[in-house]
Amino acid sequence: MFSLAEISSAYRPRFAEFAFEPAFVARVDQHVADVRERLSAAGAALEPRRPDPERLSDYALGFLDALTEIDWREPVGHDYAVCRLTAITWLVHAHKLLPGVRD
Repeated sequence: MFSLAEISSAYRPRFAEFAFEPAFVARVDQHVADVRERLSAAGAALEPRRPDPERLSDYALGFLDALTEIDWREPVGHDYAVCRLTAITWLVHAHKLLPGVRD
């Protein structure tokens, strides 16, 4: 079982791809919005609220369980799962949800 910290560590290197993959950035941004909505982290203000780390962790672990059930393997490119896990990682880093997480 992976922790939110392990997911974040594994997918943080994908951020480097943002500089030369604008389509990847757009897809991750859409996944960030969807995860926020699923966690009810969006507020009425212009700035979305900080996601609850426990809820995000539960969501991420459930998502990983589903990937395990289908025997998913991380591809070289950007499939749905890579975008979703990168979005989860982006939320962790953007909101500093774990100790020691830096920009």
